[in-house]
Amino acid sequence: GNKSGVKRNPLVITPVDTIPLIQPGQNLARIIDQGLQDCKLDLQENDILVITQKIISKAEGRFVNLSTIQPSQRAFALAEITKKDPRLVELILRESNEIIRTNKNTLIVEHKLGFICANAGIDHSNVKGSWGKVEDWYLLLPENPSASASRIRQYFAERVHKNIGVMVIDSHGRAWRKGVVGISIGF
Repeated sequence: GNKSGVKRNPLVITPVDTIPLIQPGQNLARIIDQGLQDCKLDLQENDILVITQKIISKAEGRFVNLSTIQPSQRAFALAEITKKDPRLVELILRESNEIIRTNKNTLIVEHKLGFICANAGIDHSNVKGSWGKVEDWYLLLPENPSASASRIRQYFAERVHKNIGVMVIDSHGRAWRKGVVGISIGF
């Protein structure tokens, strides 16, 4: 039981499943707000919005088409080891501070944001650009996930006058382990 007399609120997780496919340049905070309204959800003081990095990256236009990438000699050398497309390896290098480990199909790096992950968090699933081959399109992580979270938080502070939190999350594999964990890359 609760002997301290402090009221504790239960943890409630409610998905907002009315968010449409996000396009570059869209106002993501406004879209999330509409999604909350569509689901008849009212933000309360100290609620936390948990937002996948993918929709933030899409709204911020972090798409890259591999046909626009010219690989460096280092990218070609690492592509030989990893058996990855040298253009993708070049993109990974550009998004990284340091290479931690390479092996066939594996490129573990320290991302520019400071965390360790595979392929610099570059995403290829459900990514489609407006031209060229679908398989050439990739999505980078948000440039500054905490700044993105702050902008969304500010929108809701002005719109609903509530103090809320915003977390930007991503799924990461753990280096040298099987499985995937969810982490916050910005808040």
